[in-house]
Amino acid sequence: MIAQVIPTRPEQFSNSWIEERLGAPEESLGGFTAKTIGTGQMCDSFRLTLDWTGHDGPATIVAKCPSTNADSRQIAKTVHTYTREISWYRDLAGEIPVACPHCFHAEIAEDEVAFALLLEDMAPATQGDQLAGATIAEIERAIAEAAKLHAPLWNSPRLGGYAWLAARGNREIVRALMPRLYAGFEERYRDRLAPEIHEMGRAFVERLDGFLDYEPPTRTIVHGDFRIDNLLFHPETGAVTVIDWQTVGTGTGASDIAYLIGTSIADPARRAAEEARLLKGYAAQLETLGVEADSEQLWFEYRRGAFSGFVMAIFASMNVQRTPRGDEMFAVMAERPAWQILHLDSLSLL
Repeated sequence: MIAQVIPTRPEQFSNSWIEERLGAPEESLGGFTAKTIGTGQMCDSFRLTLDWTGHDGPATIVAKCPSTNADSRQIAKTVHTYTREISWYRDLAGEIPVACPHCFHAEIAEDEVAFALLLEDMAPATQGDQLAGATIAEIERAIAEAAKLHAPLWNSPRLGGYAWLAARGNREIVRALMPRLYAGFEERYRDRLAPEIHEMGRAFVERLDGFLDYEPPTRTIVHGDFRIDNLLFHPETGAVTVIDWQTVGTGTGASDIAYLIGTSIADPARRAAEEARLLKGYAAQLETLGVEADSEQLWFEYRRGAFSGFVMAIFASMNVQRTPRGDEMFAVMAERPAWQILHLDSLSLL
């Protein structure tokens, strides 16, 4: 039996392929056009405008496809990012009440590189701006969605029932690669980041085992890259939609919150003044959803979670295709949580 080839670019899509994936009648799609959207480094996204004839299908959808950059595809394969997003939409998105796009179709090849993902177009909602940062009101709305993600499987035995949720060696990959990656990161951003940040980064690498080997008393499903660039905001209602599920896994809910606050609030003083209150708000949201989280443990997890954005900035910046915006975005993604780490004395927890 010949395996079906997955089309991985809009030019490889056919009218009949889209009709079948969207459950539309044969020959009801007259044609479509594709336009690149987003600035993701790990994969490519397109808005497809669909020309229906006699069928009430969606006017537009979003297609996510493998990156055209070989380095990005290789790191995606190594840490299973494409598999994670496809599996999220297949296995859990339909039951967990966090706001994310409806999925029309999700498939991936055994090589974990070739995939096709067709999603609801959330326009007129627009992507947050990582460089500009988020308002406190936007952070509060995002935290409410995080609680909806975290609460249903909080310390649930079901977490062990999905092989794709497991780390699958990612922890050891970070352990092996981080010293070399940080050396390259420090060299690239030597003049962009403050000396205190570089000093903290070197100390973190020396204490990397203390970060990686920690086993929290409670776990849940986490987004893993929960920041302003991965949130869509409706211009009229302010409603938040969470996108880019390539880093979904298990971890501590407070780590997602620390990542969001640390990477998305541009002003360090404003972040320092608001973060304890915002974390209390998160705990209150969890409680309304049936989860009673220990406040001291949440604060501990939050302080440790400040490293998550810093680690992501180092790992991603050194492994994906470089762009001018990407370079500055990763600098910001490292800089903001670095000040958070220093303010919270998070190194003392490792």
